[in-house]
Amino acid sequence: MNKLYPLKFSPVFKEKIWGGRKIKEVLHINFGNLRNCGEVWVISGVEGNPTIVKNGFLTGNELNELVEIYMGDLVGDDVYEKYGVEFPILIKYIDATDWLSIQVHPNDALAAKRKIGNGKTEMWYILEADKSSELISGFKKKVSCKEYLHYLEEKKITEILNFEKVKKSDVFFIPAGRIHALGPGILVAEIQQTSDTTYRIYDWDRIDAAGLKRELHTNEALDAIDFSIAHNYKTHYEEKNNQTEEIVNCAAFTTNMLSFDKSIEKNFEELDSFVIYLGIEGNCKLIYENIQLDIALGDAVLVPNIIENVKLIPGGNAKLLEVYIK
Repeated sequence: MNKLYPLKFSPVFKEKIWGGRKIKEVLHINFGNLRNCGEVWVISGVEGNPTIVKNGFLTGNELNELVEIYMGDLVGDDVYEKYGVEFPILIKYIDATDWLSIQVHPNDALAAKRKIGNGKTEMWYILEADKSSELISGFKKKVSCKEYLHYLEEKKITEILNFEKVKKSDVFFIPAGRIHALGPGILVAEIQQTSDTTYRIYDWDRIDAAGLKRELHTNEALDAIDFSIAHNYKTHYEEKNNQTEEIVNCAAFTTNMLSFDKSIEKNFEELDSFVIYLGIEGNCKLIYENIQLDIALGDAVLVPNIIENVKLIPGGNAKLLEVYIK
């Protein structure tokens, strides 16, 4: 069996009613003849929407095929034991020119009960935001299920939700169960569990090109919603130059920030997991033995678990998100 190496993938594109052009114009990822592109999935093991390797001898293989073949060497022994042949993390970029639906995702327990795979905990890193841009994360006041349904039926659901003004480099952690929605003018990198289960609560009464409203999931969402109030909905972190700084740590994934202007040697010997590098600013090169991969804004590289060391060389100032499972 040939030796594993850092992998790049051909992405999966998603045309959305609220999508725009920034995936092509800002991230420089060509989505072809689509009128717009709301999402680009750059690393995906979601059934029916896999990303395909585009570098090296594994070119043409789907991500989950590699998990099946290489198992712990690719994802880590503990990760493989827990998740099997489904790659456990979905990485995407989202371009919102209008409000996304107000929605919620199930947690692992509810997803298992409903036999729909994993729950869906996620996080957003804001790449760009218009001056007036905002998003929804959680409730702004304590409400009962009965009160929530009243506001929903009266189309006043936004009156009880927490709106947050956003700017570039903001981070929002969205645990399963938290109501949320991205607003217009926002470009984000999203890291999430491998799941495509979304319970749409309210869709702003808009209609699609066929004159139809999108399906809502009022009843399915009820058991998924966490009605608790968070002290802070925005994730606060400290960015330190040429250091690895943790910004999110949960059971589903850990995400670190790397902001650097000089070469960094990364050692993964103590980590039983794959590592993903996601380009969020500037550019750099990832070096492994005789392999050299460019990581620019919008790029993603998967480093297999069996690889213990890589070198990152910035082209000036660079920023990466580093993702793995502890």
